[in-house]
Amino acid sequence: MKITAIKTHLVNPGTGKNWLFVKIETDEGLHGWGECYTQADRDRVIEVHVHQIARYLTGRSPFNIKHFTSMAYNDFGGKRGAMDLYCAISGIEHALWDIVGKACNQPVYKLLGGACREKIRVYANGWGGGRDPKTMGTRAKEVIDRGFTALKFDPFPGPWRSIIDHRAEQHAVNCVQAVREAVGPEVEILVEVHRRLAPMHAIRVARMMEPFDPFWYEEPVSQENVSEMKQVRDRIGIPIATGERLYLKFPFFELVKNQAVDILQPDICNAGGITELQKIGAMAEAQHVMMAPHNTNSAVGTVASLHLD
Repeated sequence: MKITAIKTHLVNPGTGKNWLFVKIETDEGLHGWGECYTQADRDRVIEVHVHQIARYLTGRSPFNIKHFTSMAYNDFGGKRGAMDLYCAISGIEHALWDIVGKACNQPVYKLLGGACREKIRVYANGWGGGRDPKTMGTRAKEVIDRGFTALKFDPFPGPWRSIIDHRAEQHAVNCVQAVREAVGPEVEILVEVHRRLAPMHAIRVARMMEPFDPFWYEEPVSQENVSEMKQVRDRIGIPIATGERLYLKFPFFELVKNQAVDILQPDICNAGGITELQKIGAMAEAQHVMMAPHNTNSAVGTVASLHLD
C-alpha cells in the first residue's frame, strides 16, 4: 500500500477559528483522516506545512509512522520547528493511524495496547460568559445542572498582563469563591490562568484561592520557563497543570525532570500526534505525574470526549 495524495480541508464552523482536517489517500482505496490544531490567522500557515511535508510522503507506506515523525522532525524541520510544523505533523500522524486501523480492521486503541477504561471523565470549558463573580457563580450552577462534575474557567479580568494590581487579584479570588459556593464541595474547580502572570502574582493569588480547594491551577506562568513554574509549584498547595502549548516530548521531559508540574496537558493535535502522547504519558507515569490531555481546540477530540462521558 502506498500513499497517493494528502489533501487538506479548512472548515469555518461559523464561530471562532477555522478547523483544519487532513485526508490521506492510498492506492488501495483506503483513506485516513486527521486534525491539526489551529489558531486564528495562522491556519493557512499550518496548511502550507501539511502540503510541504506531503511531498516527502507520496509513494511511501502509511504503516511507517515512526519513520514519518522522525523524518519530519529531524530532516524536514531540522530540529527547529515551531507550532505550525508540529500541528501539521500531528494531523498527518492521526491520518496515518486511521489508515493502519482500517487496514487491520481494528480501532487504533487496540493497536496501541487495548482499552484501560470504559469511560473518561471530562470537564466543561468555555462556559464562563461573564466576569463578575455573581454571574460566574450562576453560570457555573447551570453547567453542573447539565451533569458535569468538573469545570474550568479563567477568573482573571483583562487585559492579559504579567504584572497586575491588587484589584485584579482580588477579583479573580472572588470569582473562584463564587463558583465554589454555587457548585458545592463535591465539584472539581479547575482554575485557568493562560500563562499570564509573573511568579509573585501567581503565588499570592493561588494562596488566596486555596481555601476554595481548586483541583488544579493551569499555566500560572509561561510554560517555557521551567524554573518559574517550579518556583510557583514549590510555594503553593494547588496542583500545577500545563502543556497545551508545548510540542513534542522534549519540553515535557524538562518539566517532569525538574519536578515543576503535577499534571501534564499535551494536545494531541499539536504535540506530535498519538505516538508522541504515548511517550509523554510514559514519562509522566514514571514520575507519578497525572496526564489530562488537552483537546479544547480539537473538534474531533471534543466530540469524542462528549460521546465517552
